[in-house]
Amino acid sequence: MTQLEKVLYTAKARTTGGREGASRTDDGRLDVKLSPPGTPGTGTNPEQLFAAGYSACFIGAMKAVAGKMKATLPADLAVDAEVDLGPPPGAYGIAARLNVSLPGLDRAEAQALVDAAHKVCPYSNATRGNINVAINLV
Repeated sequence: MTQLEKVLYTAKARTTGGREGASRTDDGRLDVKLSPPGTPGTGTNPEQLFAAGYSACFIGAMKAVAGKMKATLPADLAVDAEVDLGPPPGAYGIAARLNVSLPGLDRAEAQALVDAAHKVCPYSNATRGNINVAINLV
């Protein structure tokens, strides 16, 4: 298990009602209704929130490693995240794919950035060895 040397930030959210409920952060910046995936409800679901969080975090990791690699990231970089929900034997599980777009960068340089970001991204580190994750340079 990874031990933190120092806590830099703690996110706090309160959820009520599960997948048919609501979730709100302690600072009120996130206040969402929840609906199960594939239902006509008006809320988001945990898999969508995970996809948004992982893709945003991965961009942050790319920015961090780009600075160390003396690389310039394109202004229109994007990460499209896909999170699957399904049943492994006897439970539920998720899998994730990140489709990374770095237009204008040399493919070898872009791949090096993606590989380095995958090593430092907190979401990548949390999921490594726990769920199937594919990082694709598109």
